[in-house]
This record gives sequence, C-alpha cells and structure tokens, in this order.
Amino acid sequence: MPSPPTPAGPSDASAVPRTGEDRILTVPNAITLVRLACLPLFVWLLLGQGDRAAAGYLLGLLGATDWVDGYIARRWHQVSTVGKILDPVADRLLFFTAVVAIIIDDAAPRWFCIAVLAREALVAGATLVLAALGARRIDVTWYGKAGTFGLMCAFPLFVLGSSDAFWADTAAVAAWFCAVPGLVMSYYAAVTYVPIALRALREGRQGRAHGGAAESR
Repeated sequence: MPSPPTPAGPSDASAVPRTGEDRILTVPNAITLVRLACLPLFVWLLLGQGDRAAAGYLLGLLGATDWVDGYIARRWHQVSTVGKILDPVADRLLFFTAVVAIIIDDAAPRWFCIAVLAREALVAGATLVLAALGARRIDVTWYGKAGTFGLMCAFPLFVLGSSDAFWADTAAVAAWFCAVPGLVMSYYAAVTYVPIALRALREGRQGRAHGGAAESR
C-alpha cells in the first residue's frame, strides 16, 4: 500500500515559483529598469554633446515607454507589487534628472521647470512622510496620470523646439499645448490627494491597530 504524500514543509516554500503580484522578473519591470539606465545617456547627450535633437527624441521615447509598460502589465496580467513601487519611482527620477538637466541647458522656460520640480518635490516628500506614519499605499488618480502624460510630452517638445530639428518651430508651439494642461492637472491632482492621503493614513493606522490586537490575543 503506497504511503500517503508528505506535506510540504517550510523548506519547500522557496521552491514554489512566484505568481501573481509577487513576481519581480516581468517585462514591464524590465522596461522600467531600461528607462532608468537611459537617464545618464540623456544627460550626456544634452549637456555633454549639446545635441538637443537627440536628447529630445530620447526623452520622448522614455516618456512613451512609461505608457507601454503600463499597457503590457494590464494586458498580459503582469502587474506586480514591485512594479507598483518601481514605476512611480522611475517617473520621479525621470522628472528630477531630466528637468534639472534642462534647466542647466536652458532648453525650456525656467519658471515652468521650477513649477514642475516644486510639485514633484512636494509629492515625493508627502509620500515619504505618509509611509513613515504608516499610511497604506495610494494609487495614482486619473488627473495625476493625465498631468504626468502632459508633462512627459511637453519636456521633449521643449527640448526639440530649442534644437536644430527641421520641425523645431512646430515642436515649440506643441510643447505649450501639452505643458499648460499638464501642469494644471498635476497641481489639481496634488490637491485632490490631500483627502485621499488622510483616509489612507487613517486606514493604515486602523489596520496596524487591528493587527496588533489580533496578535495580543
């Protein structure tokens, strides 16, 4: 008579492949890492080589791939916990690094760049404070995504508008059609995050309190 199967012990847990949102090695996460790796190349093209056209095209490509990795994650069910953290971090680094380089090169209106940096610094600081206080993670709102999309279109167009590209004049005009709505929506999104952040903080603290009470029983 065959012996009953032996239940898997704790040591067997590591042999179970990661599934669902626990996955790390996904196509969207790989795309995000490539975007981060290309940031030094953008800075080198803009400041090291003075090639605004190439830098503008590269920055536009980096912004477009932000939409691509999100689409792949949703379409092929590759949404992951790591990706939910890595993607917004990559967006923040892309903004800060690119905008600072653009300010140094004077390839876009300085006031516009400072306004974008101020908003990004405010959101990043608030995110760190909320995390330290135990708030649950906050998902990006539609206005936040729309504002980010507008800004990601505006900055490459500003750089191309100040380059020797054959369509530089058109790019300079198109940049404003993306910049103004993008900036307005990004600041509006920051305001709407206030009640969402307060609710996330309250729910996060309640979750920890309930968890602590359950452990003490």
